[in-house]
Amino acid sequence: MKKIPEEFLPPKEMWPDYTIPEEFGKLPEKVNLGYEFLDRNIEKGFGDKVAIRFQNIEVTYNALKRDSDKLANSLRRLGIGEQDRVALRGANTPESIVTNFAIMKIGAIPVPISPLWSHHEIAYAVNNSVSSAIFVSAPLAPAVEQAALSFDDNKTPVIIIGGNASDAESKGFYSYQKLIDAESENFEYTYVSPDDVGVLLYTSGTTGAPKGAVHFVRELIYESDIVGKYVWKFGETDVLGGAAPVSFAAGYGTFALIPFRHSGTISLIGKFKPDEMMSTIQNHRITILTGLPTAYRKLLEMKDFDSYDISSVRMCTTGGDALGVETFDAWKKKTGIQIIEGLGATEMVHLVTSNAVAKSPNPRSIGLALPGFKLAIFKESGEICTTCTHPGEIGLLGMKGPTGALYWRPYIDNGRLLKEQKARVQNGWNILGDAVYQDLDGFVYFVARDSDVIKSSGYRIGPAEVEDIIKKHDKVKDCGVVGIPDSIIGEKTKAFVVLENGVKPSDNLTKDILDFCKEYIAVYKLPREIEYTDSLPRTVTGKLLRRILRKQ
Repeated sequence: MKKIPEEFLPPKEMWPDYTIPEEFGKLPEKVNLGYEFLDRNIEKGFGDKVAIRFQNIEVTYNALKRDSDKLANSLRRLGIGEQDRVALRGANTPESIVTNFAIMKIGAIPVPISPLWSHHEIAYAVNNSVSSAIFVSAPLAPAVEQAALSFDDNKTPVIIIGGNASDAESKGFYSYQKLIDAESENFEYTYVSPDDVGVLLYTSGTTGAPKGAVHFVRELIYESDIVGKYVWKFGETDVLGGAAPVSFAAGYGTFALIPFRHSGTISLIGKFKPDEMMSTIQNHRITILTGLPTAYRKLLEMKDFDSYDISSVRMCTTGGDALGVETFDAWKKKTGIQIIEGLGATEMVHLVTSNAVAKSPNPRSIGLALPGFKLAIFKESGEICTTCTHPGEIGLLGMKGPTGALYWRPYIDNGRLLKEQKARVQNGWNILGDAVYQDLDGFVYFVARDSDVIKSSGYRIGPAEVEDIIKKHDKVKDCGVVGIPDSIIGEKTKAFVVLENGVKPSDNLTKDILDFCKEYIAVYKLPREIEYTDSLPRTVTGKLLRRILRKQ
């Protein structure tokens, strides 16, 4: 059987402690994720059930199986197989879900690529993962075309989902639909071990280049079992809806994994727009709505909110940013439904805490530990803090469970991620940098990151990365970036810029700096404000004092 090279993973003594939830039982020695998440539903009698609702389209479990089997055969024909990585930069469409299951069925490893990333970030992830191919939805293809010029292997197949097949082929790419049309529906699974790698999820790159978080096959199954049963409490008639990107971290777990483990139906929306979200809830009869706090705030601002019928919704969940009591109360008053908050991480696959497991949700907290997970609060010394039970005493959140932090290719870049692995996993505990306290009832309260990470609309933005790009502009001498409070998106990115001698601030210069940044970083990382200043506060050793900038 094909295995991942040892140097692609940290040494085992640096791995977190993994636990097996007893209630879900031990997995077989050989499994296929495509079967576990998709085809198993057909054996359970759900073949004709609608699995995906997208605009006016309904896709059944039978149709998903048929197309994923044919696409899996085409991937084998391209020479892709067990434990090979396959990147997916897919829009929120049924084809992206088909692609995910096709990759799984041949025992390969999906590598979701954010639709918001720049071509530099795409090229980095494809090269770092050593992906054997990349799928991309036609509207997202231009950045991949540019990234392909920097792929380590210039023969990496690019498969275009949608669009014109002739246009794709004229550029040396493959057409998704033509690959499917050319293949048989007869397919034989490639079985892997539960201890083989199941997915490679990249973080948003808050501390430099994106980090690849490794998750084993068993982690995907157990996490999906836990979240589906205890958070969303899936029933046969439930429809899960939201706008999180399928091909990036949280959205991947939300729409490409968890619902299918529970024979659910998903409702996909291409991009969040308040009116489109509300009409989709109404037309698709969504029962479980999930979204960022920002999304709920923007929905509440709608003047015609009450003109939509959203009576089908029984549960609302959120994460990725602080919800706040004000939004919690306003939504409950408007709809009668409490928004359930929780904490998750790319390094942990999905959720670790949630208010859904509490008898009464606490709107000021991020909930209780999910079944199967243990929590502890740690002091800076590394000792467990037994007194961190109120806002005055905080520590770092430690987690143990069936998932854990494990970084991909830790030895490259001067061992950058080997150092990260050592920092994030201590004595088997995953300590990812969340400063919290925990009350005597077990509720966890998020305070801040242990760094200067900016949290905007659910995305974590590393200020140093933005600063480095801005400072590359030929008219910029120095730069400092911080997050400043925003009532809608949580925090917005603000850049303080020192210009080269003789350069004068102007609106045109601000536009030019932002256009320059777009070449290198994702749009959501761009500064929302630029303030020009004569100097920046620094220590005698040159360290930027961001706390002073925030006070300004």
